[in-house]
Amino acid sequence: MSQYYLGFDAGTQSVKVAVYDENMNCIVSFSAPTTLTYPEPGWVSMDVDEYLALTIKGMKECASLMKEKGLDVTKIKSIMGDGIICGICGVDKDGNAITPYINYLDSRTKDDVDLVNSWDLDIFGKETGNPEANCMFPAMFARWFLKNIEGFKENGAKFIHDAPYVLAHLAGLSAKDMFIDWGTMSGWGLGYKVEEKCWSKEQLDLLGIPEEMMPRIVKPWDIIGHLTEEIAQETGLPAGIPICGGAGDTMQSMIGSGNMKPGQAVDVAGTCSMFCVSTKGIIPELSKKGAGLVFNSGSLPDTYFYWGYIRTGGLALRWFKDNICKKAEDDNYYRVLEEDARKVPAGSDGVLFLPYLTGGINDIPDAVGCFLNMTMDTDQATLWHAVLEAIGYDYMEITDLYRSAGIDLSRITITEGGSRDNMWNQMKADMLDSRTVTLENAAGAVMTNCMFGAYAVGDVDNITEALSGNIHLKNVFEPSRENVEFYRKQYEKKTHLVKNTMKEAFEILKELR
Repeated sequence: MSQYYLGFDAGTQSVKVAVYDENMNCIVSFSAPTTLTYPEPGWVSMDVDEYLALTIKGMKECASLMKEKGLDVTKIKSIMGDGIICGICGVDKDGNAITPYINYLDSRTKDDVDLVNSWDLDIFGKETGNPEANCMFPAMFARWFLKNIEGFKENGAKFIHDAPYVLAHLAGLSAKDMFIDWGTMSGWGLGYKVEEKCWSKEQLDLLGIPEEMMPRIVKPWDIIGHLTEEIAQETGLPAGIPICGGAGDTMQSMIGSGNMKPGQAVDVAGTCSMFCVSTKGIIPELSKKGAGLVFNSGSLPDTYFYWGYIRTGGLALRWFKDNICKKAEDDNYYRVLEEDARKVPAGSDGVLFLPYLTGGINDIPDAVGCFLNMTMDTDQATLWHAVLEAIGYDYMEITDLYRSAGIDLSRITITEGGSRDNMWNQMKADMLDSRTVTLENAAGAVMTNCMFGAYAVGDVDNITEALSGNIHLKNVFEPSRENVEFYRKQYEKKTHLVKNTMKEAFEILKELR
């Protein structure tokens, strides 16, 4: 008799829910877009209750589809989800959200980040591997909630991420039982000890964050509760299904790409384009101030990784399709864009796109999104090609830093939605001078969650072996030596333009906004 496992991914742009069988074959699935609002320049807000509603809707749809196929929903043995590691909301004592949900796309904490970094403390880098505060860190969002939301000042009980919020509500937990897995914990950026996997009282005191507002730390496969009767009736699933502690989306994408030991590189081509390399622990050269990298703990024991990021990487693609092409309802339009852009030469006929749609980063804080060097011949395909190259140029800066620390980048695995664009995969091979590969299960976070769910209930003995057995190569892209050399020259010109020549222009543009 078949056994099933339900998993979900609470991502920035969508919520995905799916059920896998014991052989990790997807039998039913559901996906729905999320809503992002922009209340002020540089602010990006979401509603964590939308995540909960969409997950429940997906569970109901999956249950209905299973019944249509004659599959027994009572054989679903666990529920496991992942979510955004750099994003939180605040909840009251009943576990209900009383703040917006804000994540890594948001820049409202910039002034506070500058303040914390002016303290010039070593404890952050020593205990977390992250030497500096960053606008994308939940620790900074927590400080903002405490200072700016009156309702939270009065009734706030805990800070919680999106996936734990959903899992806790599926299990009917109140704030006192709220939790976070040890990988997602490291998404806080500051406030914890990464190797000991615990909160740091000294850091939290420095940051002014009450330790009692922090959720308890669990393992991803810990059973935190069981599906309530209320949710069971709403979804058509049986009550009592074990619910796991959950995981971070980046951590699960890393595992889903086969990155389970030191020395492997992964491009997580999602909303926030992220370039990750796994290590044995903190590397001082990569954890130095000014490096601009983030250090995290993985879902599996004794796994760690650095990642550089482009906050609006994948979101820039969605912005172009939705706002410029006016194809918000047509996800297939990405294929049209790819096909047309294949005719555009490397370098996009000189057109440059700067992907800083939600603000600058690191040493170009005032940078904004814009197209440069257009002519009357510039068309939609050229602009799209330039958008893809823009993310590649920012990746080149990150990979140069990794290589300077001696990390081997001869092969890069590409995952998530961006991996479906083979033209872009080849472009990355050329720009990064690396063999790039994609996988049969490119969007493997939900499947990885289901594998963890099987492990949680004892149906899998060795999680690492089980995960490794589900990794299968799909395509391989070799770098073109001619394009590698061309892109290196273009990158040097683009870098000088953005970081030097345009500095005053960015300052003037800021005044105009």
